[in-house]
Amino acid sequence: MKKLIYLCLILSGTGTLFAQENTETAEESRLDFTANIQNNHLWRGLIITDKPVVMGNLSYALDKEKKWKVGVWGASALTDDKDNTHYKEINYYVQFSNGRFYIGLWDLFNSRNINTTVASEDIFNYSNRRTAHIIDLRTNYTFGASFPLNIEADIMLYGGANAGEVVLESDGTYKKNKYSTYIQASYPVIKDKKVNLDAFVGAGFALNDKRFLYGNGENSFDIVNVGVKAGKMVKITDHYSLPVSMMAMWNPSNKFARIQLAATIF
Repeated sequence: MKKLIYLCLILSGTGTLFAQENTETAEESRLDFTANIQNNHLWRGLIITDKPVVMGNLSYALDKEKKWKVGVWGASALTDDKDNTHYKEINYYVQFSNGRFYIGLWDLFNSRNINTTVASEDIFNYSNRRTAHIIDLRTNYTFGASFPLNIEADIMLYGGANAGEVVLESDGTYKKNKYSTYIQASYPVIKDKKVNLDAFVGAGFALNDKRFLYGNGENSFDIVNVGVKAGKMVKITDHYSLPVSMMAMWNPSNKFARIQLAATIF
């Protein structure tokens, strides 16, 4: 009888140990993914699509602190746009973040409405003259808690034939990339409340040309993204709350405005 009791205690302890190990493994998992749904997709003052979009992000942390990550980000519209094209995008990235400073190198591929006379629909085509891929360097930095201003700077380093980023010689050979650049300043006007509010202003220019991707093609520097973004947590159950946001943006250069509603499902 004593032996049976001892055996039960051992098994109970072993089970508890395994349960703790499984919990710790789950908590420390480096692999993660998230999903968002939005009524449209707005990016750096551009309207990527006006249709509802589902987005997913799969990432893997390269270190225990989860500062270094690699991942795949993708999105797809739920219906065709009014020009009968369908938005689909898949991106790959490697990034570093320590909470205040972020730097990432992204490979962007948006397959919607590729003009095959200037760019290739082949996702494996990385030629400097015809690739629709865009290699995008992204950085941002947030100042201290007493002045939480965030400064973002993003540069298109390579590719982008379908986006007009590649300039060709008269004989059709590669000449240069424009290196379109986007800079943005954002500030939390209201924070740590039921509803938080950020205000932002973004501008665009090209490092290697007079024209850049985000503007109207008339100015070498322009304000392209002005707006506010509100966010809050909506309680669904005692164990699940849904992060939701509403953004209002204006593009003074292209003279349009949009409202975006978004939710992070998980």
